[in-house]
Amino acid sequence: MADVVVPQLGESITEAVVAKWLKQVGDAVAADEPIAELETDKITVQLPAPTAGALTAQSAAVGATVKVGQVIGSIEAGAAGKEAPKAEAKPAVKEAPKAPEAPKPAEQKSAAKEPTPKAEAPAKAGNGAALDRDALMKLTPSQRATAREVGTIPKVGPAPAAPSGPSEEARLAAVDPRDEIVPMSPLRKRVAERLVQAQQESASLTTFNEVDMTAIMDLRAKYKDTFEKAHGAKLGFMSFFVKACAAACKLFPGLNAEVVGGNIVYKKHYDFGIAVSAPKGLVVPVLRDVDSLSFAGVEKGIVELADKARTGKLGLPDLAGGTFSITNGGIYGSMMSTPLLNFPQTGILGMHNIVKRAMVIGDEIKIRPMMYLALTYDHRVVDGREAVSFLVAVKDRLEAPERMLVEV
Repeated sequence: MADVVVPQLGESITEAVVAKWLKQVGDAVAADEPIAELETDKITVQLPAPTAGALTAQSAAVGATVKVGQVIGSIEAGAAGKEAPKAEAKPAVKEAPKAPEAPKPAEQKSAAKEPTPKAEAPAKAGNGAALDRDALMKLTPSQRATAREVGTIPKVGPAPAAPSGPSEEARLAAVDPRDEIVPMSPLRKRVAERLVQAQQESASLTTFNEVDMTAIMDLRAKYKDTFEKAHGAKLGFMSFFVKACAAACKLFPGLNAEVVGGNIVYKKHYDFGIAVSAPKGLVVPVLRDVDSLSFAGVEKGIVELADKARTGKLGLPDLAGGTFSITNGGIYGSMMSTPLLNFPQTGILGMHNIVKRAMVIGDEIKIRPMMYLALTYDHRVVDGREAVSFLVAVKDRLEAPERMLVEV
């Protein structure tokens, strides 16, 4: 008998959701044949059979959250199983549950009187030991900051009672019949959890600036045809932003860092996440060593990652290890936004659409193609002065792109 075990799924990924069983109990399986699909907050992966035989058990249902190393099934090696039906089985989709009868006022009153148990404080974490995350999340932001500094989670009194209100089932039952209820996919649930985690575990703040795109647009117009013939790739805007951010990260290393417990890890490599749209949602594949790439290398790398995202060919190595991120809401028409940190990174730059606006140049009013830039940063690592200076450094290099060629 061979166990079906959830494998290592990549850096910082400790759990996944069972999206689909490709084989059912009793089906024959070949060695390394995909038997299930697992979804993480980053990617969908297929789980191969460890040996040939027959699938004898599924210990995790579709939609269940499983941990790395967890046994979720078993295969009887060498056993002859039944052949899987040719018609593809439709994935099970649970309908929204109907609301149970509303509790009577007397029952609500009785439930409200039940005391909330006190949270127990774990022992003091010494020599950098990790504090209990569940206990940490029960504290206020100021209490969490103090706990991390002293290495001990303080005792807290009874938690305030949750605000009374209708249950999820009752709210769903009250939905207007003209509306549509669609269960949230496991992948979207995990993405939501990660975004909330980024908000809870970092002190994110956003600063803004604007950049005159005249120089870059003139440069592209002059050399785009020659560039494409020479390198086989179009000269886009993203390569300028990637190179400008790489130069700024070297000046202000707090934006290319990560917080680990009570330590700051300043990354000495520059692997940038570039947000792209994929069929199942937004993904952020990583372009490696951007500081050593040419403009052509950046453009080719971005095209390759975008193609892999759209065709579902991204692997976990393509998504792991980013040190800084760039997202471009401008392609959808966004004028200004506050991007969310790609946890555990400490910085992300948001690009936006280019709009012609009247600007004062010297003592004259001229029409210029302008773009708003947004930098969201982790205030635990980066001070406001550094963040503003970082964004100014990016702006200066975009408005005078020749600086990036001579690296000043």
